[in-house]
Amino acid sequence: MSLKTGPRIKEIHITPIAIVDPPLLNAAGLHAPYALRTIVELVTDDGISGISEIPGTSAIDAALHDSIALLIGKDVFQLNEIRQVLINRFGTDTAAERGETPWDQRKLVHIFSAIEVACMDIIGKVTGRPIVDLLGGKMRDRVPFAAYLFYKYGGAGGELGFGTDPAATGWAAARQASGLTPVEMVTQAKAMCTEFGFQSIKLKGGVFEPQQEVDAMFALHEAFGPDIPLRLDPNAIWKLETGIKYGRQLEPILEYLEDPVRGQENMAKVRQALTIPLATNMCTTSFGDIPNSIRLGAEDIILSDHHFWGGLRASMTLAGICETFGRGLSMHSNSHLGISLAAMVHLGAALPHLTYALDTHYPWQSDEIITAGRFTFEEGAVAVPTEPGLGVELDRIALARLHQNYLSCGLTKRDDQVEMQKVQPGWTFQSVRW
Repeated sequence: MSLKTGPRIKEIHITPIAIVDPPLLNAAGLHAPYALRTIVELVTDDGISGISEIPGTSAIDAALHDSIALLIGKDVFQLNEIRQVLINRFGTDTAAERGETPWDQRKLVHIFSAIEVACMDIIGKVTGRPIVDLLGGKMRDRVPFAAYLFYKYGGAGGELGFGTDPAATGWAAARQASGLTPVEMVTQAKAMCTEFGFQSIKLKGGVFEPQQEVDAMFALHEAFGPDIPLRLDPNAIWKLETGIKYGRQLEPILEYLEDPVRGQENMAKVRQALTIPLATNMCTTSFGDIPNSIRLGAEDIILSDHHFWGGLRASMTLAGICETFGRGLSMHSNSHLGISLAAMVHLGAALPHLTYALDTHYPWQSDEIITAGRFTFEEGAVAVPTEPGLGVELDRIALARLHQNYLSCGLTKRDDQVEMQKVQPGWTFQSVRW
């Protein structure tokens, strides 16, 4: 009996898109009216298509184009070989290349995750199994997500910018409303939880002086009661003494505190001073960071992200390491559409232990790029797709429209500082502010 070989990559299509994003605030500044994503499609020699979605920058897109010649003719099942070919061409990312912003700017992890997810979409279609089965099988039928609150200026984003659509109702109206005070954050949370049924709430902090954000968390606690877990993420912008001071205030009401301070050493000191768990997607962000993290005791929970850790299988490896060393595992998010959400759900379903609801920006997005339309949340959870591969298909009309957005908006990378300076001239990002 001869050995079978898998289908081989014949074509690779790389399409940058721009999706409408409201004026959301964070420690690094302000979201632009559009968020950039890149859609990757692999087509095999026998006509099977696999897709993926990653955060978009012109530099990553250029590297993806550089990888095409290396990948044409490769067997989609040979993911180890594909990964090694990419490492040989691009090297490995350094910790410094991640950058100090809340989002990850490394190149290779994005490229490999894009190629791997598209290959696994094809493998699933060839074998007739959903990606969750390729990751070892389904541990749960639905994957829970948390409400992800943002301080924001009034505005819908996109062509409307800071303007709003007066015809919008429900969450579509709440999504464009101002969110700057504790009262407004409670209003935002109630609208989001009503629409999506979320059972836990996270606030993206690092925007205002700490006491204002602590006050918002207590307002949420009062509004939702003790049975709704709360989280705050100051994006590592607090000084060590600030993290300890306000962390102690928050101890009675938080499920966990995410990245209160910058660096593993400071995180370890805050962790020793507090009784609540600390989570991170900023101080431990690669496999090379883990030995020092374990030595110092830098965090209790690692927030994985298959876009940033080098794919779905690497994320399963991370889950095993977390289990070995007693770390919790949840999931980080960036502005994204349904292809990324599908991959996140497959991964979330396969994780052996999922003790914390995952992050998602999905409610903030109004665009979609899959033929079935936007995913449905029930009680804050998404049902795991059962169709082969990712279980979603590319909407080519939407792809063309969103690519035109990209061409028209003129953005080539995310730069929240530049956007913030349009509102507050002279504003600069500070890696530690309070």
